[in-house]
Parts: sequence; C-alpha cells; structure tokens
Amino acid sequence: MGRTLPVNHFYDKFARDYHLILENWEASMTRQAAAIASILQRDCPAAGTTVLDCACGIGTQALGLAKLGFRITGSDVSSGAVRRARSEAAVRRLDIPFYVADMRNLGDLPAGFYAVICMDNALPHLLSEADIAHALGQIRAKLRTGGTFIASIRDYDEALPQRPVAQGPAFYSDAGERRIVFQVWDWQDERRYTLHMYITRETSTGWANFHGASAYRAVLRDEITAILGSRGFTNIRWQFPSESGFYQPIVIATAAE
Repeated sequence: MGRTLPVNHFYDKFARDYHLILENWEASMTRQAAAIASILQRDCPAAGTTVLDCACGIGTQALGLAKLGFRITGSDVSSGAVRRARSEAAVRRLDIPFYVADMRNLGDLPAGFYAVICMDNALPHLLSEADIAHALGQIRAKLRTGGTFIASIRDYDEALPQRPVAQGPAFYSDAGERRIVFQVWDWQDERRYTLHMYITRETSTGWANFHGASAYRAVLRDEITAILGSRGFTNIRWQFPSESGFYQPIVIATAAE
C-alpha cells in the first residue's frame, strides 16, 4: 500500500490535484459555501461576519464564502495547500489572508472571529481525543463570546460497525478526458485507519496516476459533543445532510462566556 505520510506532507503532495476528487470543484465550492452560509446567517447575523477557516486546504469553503461576501481568514497545516489557496484567491481577486498553522497551535493568528469553520473531516486527522480537545481549545480562543463553531465530520457512527475498506470508484469526464477516483481504507485497529487516495486520469499524453496516504482516527458524534462541552462550548447540535445540504454531518456549537 505504501507508507503513510504525515498529514501536512500528504496535503503538500495532494495540493495540485485535490480538486480532482470532486466532479466539478467550482460547483462544489458554490454548493458547500451556500450550505455553510445558511448556518452563519442564522447564527452569526452580524454585518460583515468574520470567519476563520482553520483547515482551509486549497480553499474550497474559504473561496466560496468570500465570494458570498464573508470576510474570511484561512489557515492550514499544509504549506502546499496554502500556496494553492493563495493562488486561487488571487485568480478570483479575493482578499483572503492565509496562514500556515496547525489547528492545535493557532497562536499567531488574529482573534475575535464571529465564526470558525473546520470542514471536510479535518478533525479526525488528530489521532487522539487529547489532540482534538487541544485543537478545540485553540479554536475557542479565536472566537468572540457567542461566536459559532462549525465542523463537518464523516459519519463514523454509521461507518464503524461496518469498517468499510473502500469508497468509490467514481467516474468523471472533463472535456472527454476520463477520471477515476477511489479510496482504500486500511484499518490499523478499531478506530485508526490509513486512507489511500487514488486518482487515475486521462491526459493528452496518456494516463496519469496519483496516490497518497494519510492517517485518520474515527471519532463518534457523542465524543465530539463531550469534548466541545469541555472546551468552552455550549448549545451543541448536529445537522445531517438532509437538513443542511452539506455532504457530511455538521456539528454547530456556540462559544460560551
């Protein structure tokens, strides 16, 4: 299967091709931003809401929210992903400051945000409850009192009983050039697994292949809820895709006094 890269190295390697896991990145950007914006507009109605995306990757949610008028700051542990996000923002003439920062150490970022988001199953890259608790403490410190935290997490409550070993394949086509995307999950124990991402795509010079691997730890909803409660959050609730329009379950919490 190949070795597992530390999460920052995985996303450094993946940054150029990340958009290829989605059938249409621009459409996904718009759709995901709309789902998040509906929550922010309900929970953070202040004009000019400031939002920190603390696991911004190449900018899927940050770019989409900035296009909707939110004042966005982005950060990610991967310097390669941040470089790509900056480039994508510049192309779209969006003013988004981006930082390289591990969500467990956000000290160099500004504070006082109305909202912090952490999407695309980023929290389970942290391989212990202690790491998740530390990250959520850092996130709470960046929020003003009454601010909103939003995270999306793969539905491990459903997945863990089956412990799936693969996802996909998905078959896409771009201007007649075919693309195949699939995942292999290599379970290490009851909770930890290595995710192998494979992308095979047709190009003008033949077929190109990408493979990268990174570690995850499956975490359940009640565990996330309990950790949030211990790190200064209240009014913790979950929304599922049928309610939110987002592709993963979402947890929403309020920064307590």
